[in-house]
Amino acid sequence: MRPMPWGPLSRFGCGVAFISAAADQVLKFWLIDIFDLGGRGIVTVTPFLDLVVAWNTGISYGLFPQSTALGQWILLAIKAAAVVLLWVWLARSPSRLTALSLGLIIGGAIGNGIDRLHWPGVMDFALFHIAIGGARYNWYVFNLADTTIVAGVLGLMYEVLIGGTAAKAPRSGI
Repeated sequence: MRPMPWGPLSRFGCGVAFISAAADQVLKFWLIDIFDLGGRGIVTVTPFLDLVVAWNTGISYGLFPQSTALGQWILLAIKAAAVVLLWVWLARSPSRLTALSLGLIIGGAIGNGIDRLHWPGVMDFALFHIAIGGARYNWYVFNLADTTIVAGVLGLMYEVLIGGTAAKAPRSGI
């Protein structure tokens, strides 16, 4: 039996993933249970940011919405498989930036995955918008986990394109 993949930066990346997922869940529960965002409706934070409750039953940008329990479990299984593959990559991480970036992505995926276990979908709450000439244009609604995933992807892109240390995914299997 092969031991679980673990590398020199795994503890760091795992800590980042834990903090990311925990912060995402704490914020979502606070918004729902304490702040009562669902009962308040739209809460204006700035002229370009509102807080709202939106349940994303699909994947990014609401693509492939799933209304059945089976569909939600399939999306959760795909997310779990992605986390396992990212974990293997993390175990072979060549730098702290790669480990940080992968930890952010893993934590965001876990945070959104947890939502699927106890809510009707992923809870999104931040809505950026802009008004131009009397018309309002909305960007998609997202959450903290989505933000950590994007930050992680940007970190990997930086390292590959500019940082000099290649953040390549492992070539061999698990």
